[in-house]
Amino acid sequence: MADLDVSEQQSRKLNVVIALLLHILLKDDDFAQKKRKGTGDLAVYLKRHGLEYQDIASILDSPVASVRELVSRGTRKKR
Repeated sequence: MADLDVSEQQSRKLNVVIALLLHILLKDDDFAQKKRKGTGDLAVYLKRHGLEYQDIASILDSPVASVRELVSRGTRKKR
């Protein structure tokens, strides 16, 4: 049980680091909640690299249902 808590904490911390790196890569210095262009493409990219919907939602600061919709719409577009 304690191992699960530790790995869950590590996962949350890694999500924060990934989100911060994403802000740097996008040259986005505004941390206020807003809609960001290209969120669907980012969600598809992260899903292709093996991240789960919950992690992607945490990184992109979006609801899980929205991330699922963006990923499914993005993969349909690519076909």
